Amino acid sequence: MASSTHIEYPDVILIGSGVMSANLAALLKRLDPGIRIQLYEVTDGLAQESSDGWNNAGTGHAGICELSYTPKREADGSVNVSKAIEIFEQFEYSKQFWSYTVASGMTERPKEFINPVQHISFVHGESQVAFLKARHAGMAAHHFFREMEYSTDRAIIAGWAPLLLEGRGDVSIATTKMDAGTDVNFGEISRKLLNWLDQQEGCGIASGHRVVGLKKSSTGWDVRAKNLATGEVRENRTKFVFVGAGGGSLSLLQKSGIPEAKGLGGFPIGGQWLICDNPEIVSQHQAKVYGQALAAAPTMAVPHLDTRILDGKKTLLFGPFAAWTTKFLHKKGSITDLPFSVRPDNLATLLNIGIRNLDLVRYLVQQGTQSTADRMEVLRIFYPAAQAKDWKLIDAGIRVQAIKKTDGQAGIVHYGTEVITNTNHSISALLGASPRCLGLGEHRARSHKKMFPATAGQQRGTSADEGDDPDLRRRHQAIQERRALP
Repeated sequence: MASSTHIEYPDVILIGSGVMSANLAALLKRLDPGIRIQLYEVTDGLAQESSDGWNNAGTGHAGICELSYTPKREADGSVNVSKAIEIFEQFEYSKQFWSYTVASGMTERPKEFINPVQHISFVHGESQVAFLKARHAGMAAHHFFREMEYSTDRAIIAGWAPLLLEGRGDVSIATTKMDAGTDVNFGEISRKLLNWLDQQEGCGIASGHRVVGLKKSSTGWDVRAKNLATGEVRENRTKFVFVGAGGGSLSLLQKSGIPEAKGLGGFPIGGQWLICDNPEIVSQHQAKVYGQALAAAPTMAVPHLDTRILDGKKTLLFGPFAAWTTKFLHKKGSITDLPFSVRPDNLATLLNIGIRNLDLVRYLVQQGTQSTADRMEVLRIFYPAAQAKDWKLIDAGIRVQAIKKTDGQAGIVHYGTEVITNTNHSISALLGASPRCLGLGEHRARSHKKMFPATAGQQRGTSADEGDDPDLRRRHQAIQERRALP
């Protein structure tokens, strides 16, 4: 969907057409039909960067199978599952909102963007089997995960995910499974929501436009957007700006000049997948299977073997594998993105981060020099009988890890997402590795509440922002009955 409609002096300008901008724009328009919205997107189409279906795994995240949310056992042998519960709750908000958009006619044909897929955690080796058993005990005690099953029985596991057992030797293995997982095409739900938005009065979407100027004014923000096809630069003015531009968010925040952007840095990591289209293999796997992170790998690089349903076709995806890059965006980025993002206020922090994360640097070097045989060796941890002829390597977009000025001494690289907002709440931006999915409901609600407190409490039947009640038991049961799944 390419678009070029323009609204002069809108109430809010959104930069980027990914899942965060799309959901926030649709929510704002639904809560306040009179609001005027302009969205600018640098690519010719919409949701073509991190939200695109091939640039993420579409897992959610729901906290069901992702072991990175519960990485280790406590001193007493138990596993703290509070983070997984938090993540699950956040994703329920997103599913409720999407269900509402289908019921209200904002979107149609939900099978094109969300499908039921088992979520499975898989481990091998005695210590990891003991860990997964303890994790299951903690997870199943909460009503969110009451239906989660645990097994070390190879016959049962083969029934859940046959590829895990094909050709496997005599080693201890264990899995947990929940049938209530999903496969989400974040690019497709974004395009559906933006297609609805583009049809609403007072709303405009301009793809193929790069924001080249972002300056504070006495009444809000002056925004300059360049048409990449014609070179024409449009000037616009708004009260509020939301920056949901993925890897491009950092440079836009730096352009804004807000104090909150001082010291911010970014470290880009490219991604790659192995994919399989062989129908004989694809038909045997109907799950998203997550394992433990490899040594020194960032949490976003936890290996997983996934069923993926894109454009009506089922395929298998394995990875991600990391790759060196200095670009912040996959399609519209430049090799100068990283060097041009270095400023006097973040130089020392970036250098300190690099020195204190040599394991990460070595990991990226190792990933970038891998051969096909090396990647197949990792795949065979999950699918021992995998053959190279059935798999091919594709690019999987770019993630930019957020780095803050206060992180320098600790050497922290943030693998999550963060909302950056100025003091008068006139501009808000999302930074981080995977803003398309991590905490989508939370971040959408947080951005909404910070920028538009007058409408943040309105419900209009969406049931998407009823987050004051920490216990979602009744709503979780209801959403299982009515959620928009085929």
